[in-house]
Amino acid sequence: MTEFNLEQVAGELNRRQSSGSDDASGTERLDHWLAALVHRYGSDLLLVEGAPPCIRKDGEVRRIASTVLDGPEIEAAVLPALTPHALERFREKGIADSSYRITGLGRFRINLHRERSRSAAAIRALPTRVPLLRELHLPASVENLSRLPRGLVLLGGPAGCGKSTTMAALINEINHRDSRHIVIIEDPIEYEHTHVRSVVEQIEIGTDAPDFPTALQAALRQAPDVIVVGEMRDPETMRIAVAASETGHLVLSTLHTLDVASTISRICDSFPLERQNSIRQELALAVAAVHTQILLPKRGGGRVPAAELLMAAYGARHHIRRNALQHLHQEIALTKKKGSFTLEDSLVQLIQSGQIDREEALHCSIHPDDLDILLKAAASAHHA
Repeated sequence: MTEFNLEQVAGELNRRQSSGSDDASGTERLDHWLAALVHRYGSDLLLVEGAPPCIRKDGEVRRIASTVLDGPEIEAAVLPALTPHALERFREKGIADSSYRITGLGRFRINLHRERSRSAAAIRALPTRVPLLRELHLPASVENLSRLPRGLVLLGGPAGCGKSTTMAALINEINHRDSRHIVIIEDPIEYEHTHVRSVVEQIEIGTDAPDFPTALQAALRQAPDVIVVGEMRDPETMRIAVAASETGHLVLSTLHTLDVASTISRICDSFPLERQNSIRQELALAVAAVHTQILLPKRGGGRVPAAELLMAAYGARHHIRRNALQHLHQEIALTKKKGSFTLEDSLVQLIQSGQIDREEALHCSIHPDDLDILLKAAASAHHA
Protein backbone atom coordinates (compact mmCIF):
# COMPACT_ATOMS: atom_id res chain seq x y z
CA MET A 1 0.00 0.00 0.00
CA THR A 2 1.24 3.50 -0.81
CA GLU A 3 0.62 6.72 1.05
CA PHE A 4 0.03 10.27 -0.23
CA ASN A 5 -0.39 13.74 1.24
CA LEU A 6 -3.89 15.09 1.91
CA GLU A 7 -2.81 18.74 1.87
CA GLN A 8 -3.90 19.08 -1.77
CA VAL A 9 -7.56 18.58 -0.82
CA ALA A 10 -7.67 20.08 2.67
CA GLY A 11 -8.06 23.62 1.36
CA GLU A 12 -11.27 22.83 -0.52
CA LEU A 13 -12.81 21.13 2.52
CA ASN A 14 -11.87 24.01 4.80
CA ARG A 15 -13.45 26.46 2.38
CA ARG A 16 -16.71 24.49 2.23
CA GLN A 17 -16.89 24.01 5.99
CA SER A 18 -16.17 27.65 6.79
CA SER A 19 -18.79 28.79 4.28
CA GLY A 20 -21.40 26.52 5.84
CA SER A 21 -22.00 24.62 2.57
CA ASP A 22 -21.70 21.26 4.33
CA ASP A 23 -25.18 20.56 5.63
CA ALA A 24 -24.24 17.55 7.75
CA SER A 25 -23.11 18.03 11.34
CA GLY A 26 -20.13 16.14 12.72
CA THR A 27 -18.99 14.70 9.39
CA GLU A 28 -15.84 16.80 8.91
CA ARG A 29 -13.46 13.87 9.33
CA LEU A 30 -15.42 11.62 6.99
CA ASP A 31 -15.68 14.44 4.44
CA HIS A 32 -11.90 14.87 4.60
CA TRP A 33 -11.32 11.21 3.79
CA LEU A 34 -13.92 11.22 1.02
CA ALA A 35 -12.31 14.29 -0.53
CA ALA A 36 -9.08 12.30 -0.67
CA LEU A 37 -10.96 9.44 -2.34
CA VAL A 38 -12.43 11.71 -5.01
CA HIS A 39 -9.25 13.67 -5.74
CA ARG A 40 -7.24 10.45 -5.94
CA TYR A 41 -9.82 8.94 -8.36
CA GLY A 42 -10.39 5.98 -6.05
CA SER A 43 -13.47 3.80 -6.01
CA ASP A 44 -13.89 2.98 -2.30
CA LEU A 45 -12.95 4.31 1.13
CA LEU A 46 -12.17 1.54 3.65
CA LEU A 47 -12.34 2.22 7.39
CA VAL A 48 -11.31 -0.80 9.48
CA GLU A 49 -10.13 -0.91 13.09
CA GLY A 50 -6.38 -1.41 13.46
CA ALA A 51 -5.63 0.05 10.01
CA PRO A 52 -5.36 3.64 8.77
CA PRO A 53 -7.98 5.05 6.39
CA CYS A 54 -7.43 3.47 2.96
CA ILE A 55 -8.82 3.88 -0.53
CA ARG A 56 -9.15 1.37 -3.34
CA LYS A 57 -7.85 2.52 -6.72
CA ASP A 58 -7.67 0.20 -9.75
CA GLY A 59 -8.20 -2.75 -7.43
CA GLU A 60 -5.28 -1.87 -5.11
CA VAL A 61 -5.63 -0.68 -1.50
CA ARG A 62 -3.65 2.45 -0.62
CA ARG A 63 -3.26 4.33 2.64
CA ILE A 64 -4.33 7.97 2.84
CA ALA A 65 -3.09 8.57 6.40
CA SER A 66 -0.73 6.96 8.89
CA THR A 67 -2.81 6.96 12.09
CA VAL A 68 -4.69 3.70 12.70
CA LEU A 69 -8.39 3.81 13.54
CA ASP A 70 -10.49 2.15 16.22
CA GLY A 71 -14.17 1.19 16.13
CA PRO A 72 -15.50 4.15 18.13
CA GLU A 73 -13.61 6.57 15.86
CA ILE A 74 -15.17 4.97 12.80
CA GLU A 75 -18.65 5.17 14.30
CA ALA A 76 -18.13 8.80 15.31
CA ALA A 77 -17.09 9.67 11.76
CA VAL A 78 -19.76 7.71 9.89
CA LEU A 79 -22.92 7.66 12.04
CA PRO A 80 -23.72 11.38 11.49
CA ALA A 81 -23.76 10.76 7.73
CA LEU A 82 -26.39 7.98 7.85
CA THR A 83 -30.03 8.54 7.03
CA PRO A 84 -32.41 8.07 10.00
CA HIS A 85 -33.58 4.72 8.56
CA ALA A 86 -30.01 3.47 8.14
CA LEU A 87 -29.04 4.65 11.62
CA GLU A 88 -31.98 2.77 13.13
CA ARG A 89 -31.11 -0.35 11.11
CA PHE A 90 -27.46 -0.22 12.22
CA ARG A 91 -28.48 0.02 15.86
CA GLU A 92 -30.87 -2.92 15.45
CA LYS A 93 -28.97 -5.18 13.06
CA GLY A 94 -25.36 -4.01 13.22
CA ILE A 95 -25.28 -3.38 9.47
CA ALA A 96 -26.73 -0.63 7.28
CA ASP A 97 -26.51 0.91 3.81
CA SER A 98 -27.06 4.61 3.24
CA SER A 99 -26.57 7.28 0.61
CA TYR A 100 -24.59 10.41 1.41
CA ARG A 101 -24.04 13.60 -0.56
CA ILE A 102 -21.29 16.22 -0.15
CA THR A 103 -21.84 19.47 -1.98
CA GLY A 104 -19.03 19.95 -4.49
CA LEU A 105 -17.72 16.38 -4.18
CA GLY A 106 -20.61 14.11 -5.14
CA ARG A 107 -22.64 11.19 -3.82
CA PHE A 108 -21.49 8.13 -1.90
CA ARG A 109 -22.89 4.76 -0.84
CA ILE A 110 -22.07 3.93 2.78
CA ASN A 111 -21.99 0.39 4.15
CA LEU A 112 -21.45 0.45 7.91
CA HIS A 113 -21.06 -2.98 9.45
CA ARG A 114 -19.44 -4.99 12.24
CA GLU A 115 -16.33 -7.16 11.95
CA ARG A 116 -14.92 -9.01 14.96
CA SER A 117 -17.51 -7.13 17.07
CA ARG A 118 -16.10 -3.77 15.93
CA SER A 119 -17.46 -1.17 13.57
CA ALA A 120 -16.08 -0.88 10.04
CA ALA A 121 -17.19 0.93 6.89
CA ALA A 122 -16.84 0.58 3.13
CA ILE A 123 -17.90 3.68 1.23
CA ARG A 124 -18.27 3.74 -2.55
CA ALA A 125 -17.94 6.91 -4.62
CA LEU A 126 -20.94 7.09 -6.95
CA PRO A 127 -20.41 8.51 -10.44
CA THR A 128 -22.04 11.82 -11.23
CA ARG A 129 -22.99 10.73 -14.75
CA VAL A 130 -24.75 7.63 -16.03
CA PRO A 131 -22.26 5.89 -18.37
CA LEU A 132 -22.93 5.03 -21.98
CA LEU A 133 -22.91 1.30 -22.62
CA ARG A 134 -20.16 1.63 -25.22
CA GLU A 135 -17.92 3.28 -22.62
CA LEU A 136 -17.88 0.10 -20.52
CA HIS A 137 -15.96 -1.91 -23.17
CA LEU A 138 -18.27 -4.91 -22.90
CA PRO A 139 -18.96 -7.21 -25.88
CA ALA A 140 -21.35 -5.55 -28.33
CA SER A 141 -24.16 -8.08 -27.90
CA VAL A 142 -24.72 -6.96 -24.28
CA GLU A 143 -26.72 -4.12 -25.83
CA ASN A 144 -29.32 -6.77 -26.79
CA LEU A 145 -30.43 -6.81 -23.14
CA SER A 146 -31.81 -3.29 -23.47
CA ARG A 147 -33.99 -4.38 -26.39
CA LEU A 148 -35.77 -7.25 -24.67
CA PRO A 149 -39.51 -6.50 -24.47
CA ARG A 150 -40.15 -8.54 -21.32
CA GLY A 151 -38.72 -11.20 -19.04
CA LEU A 152 -36.17 -11.43 -16.23
CA VAL A 153 -32.61 -10.22 -16.86
CA LEU A 154 -30.12 -11.23 -14.17
CA LEU A 155 -26.72 -9.55 -13.83
CA GLY A 156 -24.24 -11.48 -11.71
CA GLY A 157 -20.70 -10.97 -10.53
CA PRO A 158 -18.63 -10.46 -7.39
CA ALA A 159 -18.82 -7.27 -5.33
CA GLY A 160 -17.23 -4.30 -7.06
CA CYS A 161 -17.27 -5.84 -10.55
CA GLY A 162 -19.46 -3.14 -12.12
CA LYS A 163 -22.85 -4.91 -12.14
CA SER A 164 -24.73 -1.78 -11.09
CA THR A 165 -22.85 0.28 -13.66
CA THR A 166 -23.76 -2.13 -16.46
CA MET A 167 -27.39 -2.12 -15.34
CA ALA A 168 -27.46 1.69 -15.22
CA ALA A 169 -25.99 1.84 -18.73
CA LEU A 170 -28.67 -0.55 -20.03
CA ILE A 171 -31.40 1.60 -18.48
CA ASN A 172 -29.76 4.64 -20.02
CA GLU A 173 -29.98 2.96 -23.44
CA ILE A 174 -33.70 2.34 -22.96
CA ASN A 175 -34.25 5.87 -21.62
CA HIS A 176 -32.65 7.50 -24.67
CA ARG A 177 -34.20 5.17 -27.25
CA ASP A 178 -37.70 4.21 -26.07
CA SER A 179 -40.74 5.89 -24.57
CA ARG A 180 -41.30 3.68 -21.54
CA HIS A 181 -42.12 3.90 -17.83
CA ILE A 182 -39.11 2.76 -15.80
CA VAL A 183 -39.25 2.15 -12.04
CA ILE A 184 -35.90 1.70 -10.28
CA ILE A 185 -35.73 0.37 -6.70
CA GLU A 186 -32.36 0.57 -4.92
CA ASP A 187 -30.78 0.64 -1.47
CA PRO A 188 -29.42 3.27 -1.81
CA ILE A 189 -29.89 4.94 -5.21
CA GLU A 190 -26.58 4.74 -7.09
CA TYR A 191 -26.99 6.47 -10.46
CA GLU A 192 -29.41 9.37 -10.84
CA HIS A 193 -31.33 9.17 -14.14
CA THR A 194 -33.06 12.07 -15.83
CA HIS A 195 -36.23 11.78 -17.94
CA VAL A 196 -35.21 11.64 -21.60
CA ARG A 197 -37.63 9.70 -23.82
CA SER A 198 -38.78 7.57 -20.90
CA VAL A 199 -40.25 8.51 -17.54
CA VAL A 200 -37.93 7.25 -14.79
CA GLU A 201 -38.98 6.86 -11.16
CA GLN A 202 -36.27 6.08 -8.58
CA ILE A 203 -37.30 4.62 -5.22
CA GLU A 204 -34.79 4.48 -2.38
CA ILE A 205 -35.28 1.85 0.31
CA GLY A 206 -35.45 3.44 3.72
CA THR A 207 -36.47 6.81 2.33
CA ASP A 208 -39.30 6.09 -0.11
CA ALA A 209 -40.21 2.52 0.90
CA PRO A 210 -39.39 0.30 3.89
CA ASP A 211 -38.01 -2.71 1.97
CA PHE A 212 -37.64 -4.29 -1.48
CA PRO A 213 -40.76 -6.53 -1.41
CA THR A 214 -43.01 -3.62 -0.41
CA ALA A 215 -41.50 -1.32 -3.04
CA LEU A 216 -41.67 -3.98 -5.74
CA GLN A 217 -45.28 -4.88 -4.95
CA ALA A 218 -46.20 -1.18 -5.10
CA ALA A 219 -44.32 -0.73 -8.38
CA LEU A 220 -46.53 -3.32 -10.06
CA ARG A 221 -49.50 -1.01 -9.46
CA GLN A 222 -47.75 1.90 -11.17
CA ALA A 223 -48.07 0.50 -14.72
CA PRO A 224 -44.33 0.19 -15.37
CA ASP A 225 -42.78 -1.23 -18.54
CA VAL A 226 -39.35 -1.77 -16.95
CA ILE A 227 -38.60 -2.57 -13.30
CA VAL A 228 -35.09 -2.46 -11.86
CA VAL A 229 -34.43 -4.20 -8.54
CA GLY A 230 -31.03 -3.09 -7.26
CA GLU A 231 -30.27 -6.44 -5.67
CA MET A 232 -32.05 -9.75 -5.11
CA ARG A 233 -31.63 -10.07 -1.36
CA ASP A 234 -34.45 -12.32 -0.15
CA PRO A 235 -36.87 -14.98 -1.43
CA GLU A 236 -39.88 -12.65 -1.30
CA THR A 237 -38.18 -10.10 -3.56
CA MET A 238 -37.16 -12.91 -5.91
CA ARG A 239 -40.70 -14.33 -5.97
CA ILE A 240 -42.31 -11.00 -6.87
CA ALA A 241 -39.63 -10.20 -9.47
CA VAL A 242 -40.08 -13.57 -11.18
CA ALA A 243 -43.88 -13.15 -11.18
CA ALA A 244 -43.59 -9.61 -12.59
CA SER A 245 -41.38 -10.78 -15.45
CA GLU A 246 -43.91 -13.52 -16.27
CA THR A 247 -46.70 -10.94 -16.64
CA GLY A 248 -45.16 -8.80 -19.36
CA HIS A 249 -42.66 -6.60 -17.52
CA LEU A 250 -38.95 -6.35 -18.26
CA VAL A 251 -37.27 -6.86 -14.87
CA LEU A 252 -33.54 -6.35 -14.29
CA SER A 253 -31.70 -7.23 -11.09
CA THR A 254 -28.26 -8.15 -9.74
CA LEU A 255 -26.88 -10.98 -7.63
CA HIS A 256 -23.47 -11.70 -6.12
CA THR A 257 -22.55 -14.75 -8.21
CA LEU A 258 -19.69 -15.94 -10.42
CA ASP A 259 -21.22 -17.43 -13.57
CA VAL A 260 -24.50 -18.13 -15.34
CA ALA A 261 -25.18 -21.45 -13.59
CA SER A 262 -24.49 -20.10 -10.10
CA THR A 263 -26.76 -17.11 -10.79
CA ILE A 264 -29.72 -19.39 -11.51
CA SER A 265 -28.78 -21.67 -8.62
CA ARG A 266 -28.60 -18.75 -6.16
CA ILE A 267 -32.26 -17.90 -6.76
CA CYS A 268 -33.55 -21.46 -6.54
CA ASP A 269 -31.46 -22.31 -3.46
CA SER A 270 -32.81 -19.26 -1.62
CA PHE A 271 -36.20 -20.95 -1.26
CA PRO A 272 -37.17 -23.77 1.10
CA LEU A 273 -36.51 -27.24 -0.32
CA GLU A 274 -40.21 -27.97 -0.87
CA ARG A 275 -40.57 -24.74 -2.90
CA GLN A 276 -37.49 -25.10 -5.09
CA ASN A 277 -39.02 -27.25 -7.81
CA SER A 278 -41.91 -24.84 -8.41
CA ILE A 279 -39.60 -21.80 -8.46
CA ARG A 280 -37.45 -23.57 -11.06
CA GLN A 281 -40.52 -24.00 -13.27
CA GLU A 282 -41.43 -20.33 -12.87
CA LEU A 283 -37.86 -19.15 -13.38
CA ALA A 284 -37.50 -21.24 -16.53
CA LEU A 285 -40.47 -19.40 -18.04
CA ALA A 286 -39.46 -15.96 -16.77
CA VAL A 287 -35.73 -15.72 -17.45
CA ALA A 288 -34.78 -13.89 -20.63
CA ALA A 289 -31.03 -13.55 -20.13
CA VAL A 290 -28.25 -14.02 -17.60
CA HIS A 291 -25.15 -11.82 -17.78
CA THR A 292 -22.14 -12.11 -15.47
CA GLN A 293 -18.92 -10.11 -15.37
CA ILE A 294 -15.63 -9.67 -13.57
CA LEU A 295 -13.01 -6.91 -13.64
CA LEU A 296 -9.41 -7.71 -14.57
CA PRO A 297 -6.19 -5.68 -14.29
CA LYS A 298 -5.56 -3.97 -17.60
CA ARG A 299 -2.15 -3.66 -19.18
CA GLY A 300 -0.90 -0.16 -18.58
CA GLY A 301 -3.20 0.43 -15.62
CA GLY A 302 -6.90 0.44 -14.87
CA ARG A 303 -9.29 -2.47 -15.13
CA VAL A 304 -11.33 -4.00 -17.91
CA PRO A 305 -14.45 -6.23 -17.76
CA ALA A 306 -14.63 -9.81 -18.94
CA ALA A 307 -18.17 -11.11 -19.28
CA GLU A 308 -20.46 -14.02 -20.06
CA LEU A 309 -23.98 -13.85 -21.51
CA LEU A 310 -26.71 -16.44 -21.94
CA MET A 311 -29.71 -15.42 -24.03
CA ALA A 312 -32.29 -17.91 -22.79
CA ALA A 313 -33.83 -20.27 -25.35
CA TYR A 314 -35.66 -23.60 -25.20
CA GLY A 315 -32.57 -25.61 -24.20
CA ALA A 316 -31.65 -23.36 -21.28
CA ARG A 317 -35.24 -23.35 -20.00
CA HIS A 318 -35.32 -27.14 -20.18
CA HIS A 319 -32.10 -27.43 -18.14
CA ILE A 320 -33.38 -24.97 -15.52
CA ARG A 321 -36.59 -26.98 -15.10
CA ARG A 322 -34.61 -30.20 -14.64
CA ASN A 323 -32.03 -28.52 -12.36
CA ALA A 324 -29.35 -29.62 -14.83
CA LEU A 325 -27.52 -26.30 -14.56
CA GLN A 326 -24.16 -27.83 -15.48
CA HIS A 327 -25.44 -27.90 -19.07
CA LEU A 328 -26.03 -24.13 -19.27
CA HIS A 329 -22.43 -23.55 -20.34
CA GLN A 330 -22.96 -25.57 -23.51
CA GLU A 331 -26.23 -23.70 -24.12
CA ILE A 332 -24.22 -20.49 -24.36
CA ALA A 333 -22.21 -22.00 -27.20
CA LEU A 334 -25.40 -23.21 -28.91
CA THR A 335 -27.08 -19.79 -28.81
CA LYS A 336 -24.24 -17.56 -30.01
CA LYS A 337 -26.35 -16.48 -32.98
CA LYS A 338 -28.77 -14.95 -30.46
CA GLY A 339 -25.92 -12.98 -28.86
CA SER A 340 -24.70 -15.40 -26.19
CA PHE A 341 -20.98 -15.66 -25.46
CA THR A 342 -18.84 -17.46 -22.88
CA LEU A 343 -16.38 -15.91 -20.47
CA GLU A 344 -13.66 -17.58 -22.50
CA ASP A 345 -14.89 -15.87 -25.69
CA SER A 346 -14.63 -12.55 -23.86
CA LEU A 347 -11.16 -13.34 -22.53
CA VAL A 348 -9.87 -14.23 -26.00
CA GLN A 349 -11.04 -10.85 -27.31
CA LEU A 350 -9.25 -9.08 -24.47
CA ILE A 351 -6.04 -11.02 -25.12
CA GLN A 352 -6.17 -10.34 -28.85
CA SER A 353 -6.73 -6.64 -28.29
CA GLY A 354 -3.72 -6.51 -25.96
CA GLN A 355 -5.72 -5.44 -22.91
CA ILE A 356 -4.81 -8.44 -20.72
CA ASP A 357 -2.16 -11.15 -20.92
CA ARG A 358 -2.68 -14.88 -21.34
CA GLU A 359 -1.66 -15.72 -17.77
CA GLU A 360 -4.29 -13.40 -16.30
CA ALA A 361 -6.94 -14.91 -18.57
CA LEU A 362 -6.04 -18.48 -17.59
CA HIS A 363 -6.10 -17.52 -13.93
CA CYS A 364 -9.70 -16.29 -14.01
CA SER A 365 -11.13 -18.65 -16.64
CA ILE A 366 -13.83 -21.02 -15.41
CA HIS A 367 -13.16 -23.41 -18.31
CA PRO A 368 -9.40 -23.08 -19.03
CA ASP A 369 -9.41 -26.00 -21.49
CA ASP A 370 -11.99 -24.13 -23.59
CA LEU A 371 -9.85 -21.00 -23.41
CA ASP A 372 -6.80 -22.91 -24.60
CA ILE A 373 -8.76 -24.33 -27.56
CA LEU A 374 -10.10 -20.90 -28.51
CA LEU A 375 -6.63 -19.33 -28.32
CA LYS A 376 -5.15 -22.06 -30.54
CA ALA A 377 -7.99 -21.60 -33.04
CA ALA A 378 -7.45 -17.84 -33.05
CA ALA A 379 -3.71 -18.30 -33.58
CA SER A 380 -4.33 -20.72 -36.48
CA ALA A 381 -6.77 -18.31 -38.09
CA HIS A 382 -4.25 -15.48 -37.75
CA HIS A 383 -1.50 -17.46 -39.48
CA ALA A 384 -3.75 -18.90 -42.18
